[in-house]
Amino acid sequence: MTAALVRAAGDLARDMAGLDLRGRIRLVEDRIPGRLVFTTSLGIEDQALTHALALNKGRTEIVTLDTGRLFPETYDVWIETEAAYGIRIRAYAPERVAEEAFVAREGINGFRHSVAARQACCGFRKVEPLGRALEGAAAWFTGLRAGQSANRADTPLAEADEGRGLIKVNPLADWTRADVDRFVRDNFIPYNTLHDRGFPSIGCAPCTRAVKIGEDERAGRWWWEQESKKECGLHLHRPEGDVAPGQEAAAFEEPASAATSREHRRELV
Repeated sequence: MTAALVRAAGDLARDMAGLDLRGRIRLVEDRIPGRLVFTTSLGIEDQALTHALALNKGRTEIVTLDTGRLFPETYDVWIETEAAYGIRIRAYAPERVAEEAFVAREGINGFRHSVAARQACCGFRKVEPLGRALEGAAAWFTGLRAGQSANRADTPLAEADEGRGLIKVNPLADWTRADVDRFVRDNFIPYNTLHDRGFPSIGCAPCTRAVKIGEDERAGRWWWEQESKKECGLHLHRPEGDVAPGQEAAAFEEPASAATSREHRRELV
């Protein structure tokens, strides 16, 4: 089964290479029988994919992981996207018992205590809901790009996810950020306004800041951690609970944007 999955993914990646985005999606839908799922974070890459999927009117389900800690702007673009394409994006939320236990034990922002605590938070808010979203799926579409970070530099167009027993499809793997921006602009695709304010990668509100000049696109995610190869566990091939050497948490520093926003609110009161 594993060898067959690897071969199928390799063949798919090879055949996707010469196609445009909608052609890549059609190829996957034609070639892979069974349930197909796209998990959107409502970031700009995923908005490009949602646009192509909606226009193709195929059989891929579009779902999202509603962590309960998203930016208001993320919910705004969610609403706008459903209205623009006449679709419903199904939400998968954290299990109540796990969330309540974590907050009782660590505090509402206890994920900043250590990398292990942060990974535990990502675990019940994102990894476990993803497992439910992908249950029974044959293929999983993502918006991963090789240029997003050094940790994703070898992202292929399709790969075998042996742990989940499915093919992971990354139709934008060989796109640059400029390619994505151009596609979104040329097709009038709704996007998160935080992208215009220095947020190339957007996750949970307390775990995302704007990036600085010269930083990679994902530098604003869990910025208080020292290790550059930071992921939430959705796209890792190692166990989610492992803390890599050097990934211990640094002293937490509030981003300047948060302090500025707080001072602005005080002026309004």
